[in-house]
Amino acid sequence: MALMDKYVSKLNTLDFKNMYNNDFLLTWEKSKNELEAVFTVAEALKELRVNNMSSKIFDSGLGISLFRDNSTRTRFSFASACNLLGLEVQDLDEGKSQVAHGETVRETANMISFMADVIGIRDDMYIGKGNAYMREVSAAVKEGNDEGVLEQRPTLVNLQCDIDHPTQCMADCLHIINELGGIENLKGKKVAMSWAYSPSYGKPLSVPQGVIGLLTRFGMDVVLAHPEGYEVMSDVEEIAIKNAAESGGSFTKTNSMEEAFKDADIVYPKSWAPFVAMEKRTDLYGKGDTAGINLLEKELLAQNAEHKDWECTEELMKTTKNGKALYLHCLPADISGVNCEVGEVAATVFDRYRKPLYAEASYKPYTIASMIFLSKVKNPQEVLSMLEKKNEQREIK
Repeated sequence: MALMDKYVSKLNTLDFKNMYNNDFLLTWEKSKNELEAVFTVAEALKELRVNNMSSKIFDSGLGISLFRDNSTRTRFSFASACNLLGLEVQDLDEGKSQVAHGETVRETANMISFMADVIGIRDDMYIGKGNAYMREVSAAVKEGNDEGVLEQRPTLVNLQCDIDHPTQCMADCLHIINELGGIENLKGKKVAMSWAYSPSYGKPLSVPQGVIGLLTRFGMDVVLAHPEGYEVMSDVEEIAIKNAAESGGSFTKTNSMEEAFKDADIVYPKSWAPFVAMEKRTDLYGKGDTAGINLLEKELLAQNAEHKDWECTEELMKTTKNGKALYLHCLPADISGVNCEVGEVAATVFDRYRKPLYAEASYKPYTIASMIFLSKVKNPQEVLSMLEKKNEQREIK
C-alpha cells in the first residue's frame, strides 16, 4: 500500500471544501470534518518528511509573519511550515516599516502581499484587538485580490490572538490523538485545564480558551479550574458548553485544582491573567497610562502570589487516572526550582514528561503547514498522492 493511501482514504470521507482559499482564525469556526482534515494532512506531511520525500507545493512565494508578542516555538513553527511547503519567510517588523509612520492596515496588507501566499499573525495581548486586527488584514487582502491588485489572496493563519491559539491547541489535540491511539478514543476522557501559579503576570487567555473551545468538540469531559477572579471570556465558555452538548461530552468549572485533577486522563496546568485584568490592561495601554499599567502589574503579581499552592506537583499527579495522566504544556513552563522559585509545575513532573512535551511541540509545524495546504490546494488527495509518486528526495543521502 502506498504511504499516502490511508490519508487519502480518510480525506475522502470528510467534507472540507470550504477550507479552500479560506483563513484559519478560530477553531470553532471550523466544522469537525475540517478539523479532522487538518489533523489528517498534518500527519500526511509528517509521513512524507519522515520518509525523506519533498512536500513542496510551491516553487516560489512568501510566507509573511507578523509577531506583536515574543515567540520562539510558534515563530519557528511558522517558518518551518512555510519552508516545508516551498515558501520563503519574511518577517514584518512594524518598527522598521511604514506602519511606524502611520501607514494604514489596508495599505500595508496589500503592499506586503504581492507575492505572498500566507500571512501569519500573532497579536494576543490586548482584549478586543488581536482577532479584530487579523480580520481587518484578511478583508484588505481579499479586497486587493477582488480588485485585481493581488493576483492571489493570501491565506491568514492565526498564530495566537486574544481569543484563541488555534495552531497550539490543534497541535495539542493531535498529540493527544496520537497518545490515545486515535481520535475516536478522545470521547469520555477527562481533561483538566487548570490555572497554575506564575511569578509573572499578563499571560494571554488564548491557550485555556482555545483548549476548552476545541477539546469539547470531541466528546471529552473538560474541566476548567482556576482560583476565584481568574475567569476567562464568558463568550468562549458558552462555546464550550454548546460544543459539549453537541458532542456528548461535558464542560464544567471549579475553583479547586485538586477536584480538576482527580481521575483526569489529561492535565494542562498553565498560568493566565484574569479576563477583567486584561480588559483593564488594554484600556490603560490605549490611554498611554504608564503609571496605571505599572500599578496594575503590581496588583496582579500580588494577586498571583496568593495562589502559590496552585502547582502541578507529584502528589497531585498521583490523584489522576491511575496516577498516569498525560501532562500538557504549550511551553515555556515556569518550573519550580529551575527557572523560578515556585511556578506552574514541579521539576520532577516536568522532567518526567519532557519527551512527550517535546513531541507535543513537534506537531505545530505540521499543523500550520496543513492549514496552509488545505487553503491553497483544491484537491489535497490528488496532490498528496502526486508528491509520493514524484518521490523527490528532500535530502540527498
